[in-house]
Amino acid sequence: MTEALHDPVFLFYLKAVGGVLLVAGAILATLTYAFHKDVRSIWKTYRGWLVMAPLFLGCMALGRPALVVLFTLLSIVGLKEFSRATGLYRDWPMTGAAYAGVLAVAVLCFVPDPRKPGVIGWYGLFIVLPVFVVALILLVPIVRNRVKGQLQTMSLAIIGFIYIGWMFNHLSFLTTARNATSYLLYLVFAVELNDVAAFTCGKLFGRHPFRDVISPKKTWEGALGALAISMALPWLLRFSLPGFGTRELLLTGLIVGVGGQLGDLSISVIKRDVGIKDMGATIPGHGGILDRIDSLIYVAPLFFHMVRFFEGF
Repeated sequence: MTEALHDPVFLFYLKAVGGVLLVAGAILATLTYAFHKDVRSIWKTYRGWLVMAPLFLGCMALGRPALVVLFTLLSIVGLKEFSRATGLYRDWPMTGAAYAGVLAVAVLCFVPDPRKPGVIGWYGLFIVLPVFVVALILLVPIVRNRVKGQLQTMSLAIIGFIYIGWMFNHLSFLTTARNATSYLLYLVFAVELNDVAAFTCGKLFGRHPFRDVISPKKTWEGALGALAISMALPWLLRFSLPGFGTRELLLTGLIVGVGGQLGDLSISVIKRDVGIKDMGATIPGHGGILDRIDSLIYVAPLFFHMVRFFEGF
């Protein structure tokens, strides 16, 4: 991964993202100063991208360790936002068990696989890790000799770890793939474009609510428009998916188009249930970290296991 700066795929995304940010900044400046439009909320969102895009691309350029650290930190902050929103943070031993699981994932990314000499990343233990983390969480009330309210906190800790600490962190183990740079760049770009397509198609053509109780603004037209864009993107950016045939390209489109929207809706279920709009305010104009990474939570494990099945890395 340290060769990213010499990778034509990385350079393509670097130029593409840089170009989009420059054009978007120019358009916003024109609207603000030439046409005196009130676009302060869009400026706030834009400034968020000015931090997020260079951070991800910078870690990509630094190599695998930097990416694993980045994904781990995102998981920890996302889990913290989840804990604050649901009230889990009040039970520190239970929350601590979930955090320990997240750190264990990071450690396993650097541990040699005992069954595959020379391979860094203990895949086998990573896959069964949820069993041990759940066992640790279940052990907490036993050690404390406590019963009242434990079922709720145990359930929240398990959901938090599985969803944010384990599913999302398949991205960390994806760094072990042969074409990790290309895959990660494609996934992040495609998932963000999927979100934009869902919003844009919903605004332009939306008539029929998709899941009105969970997310009132989402429509069938927006969901299908995003799926159509996501199905076409693997062919348009095929250079970023080396070795993929028709089967893999189709599955990639489905994983991003369907999985991205499922991740967003899953977080919306939690937010609606606890009565909040955003999971946090870490990123101005975007909400919390969890609001920004939620679309990757389904996509990461689905794409990872598809690639592992066909490539066998």
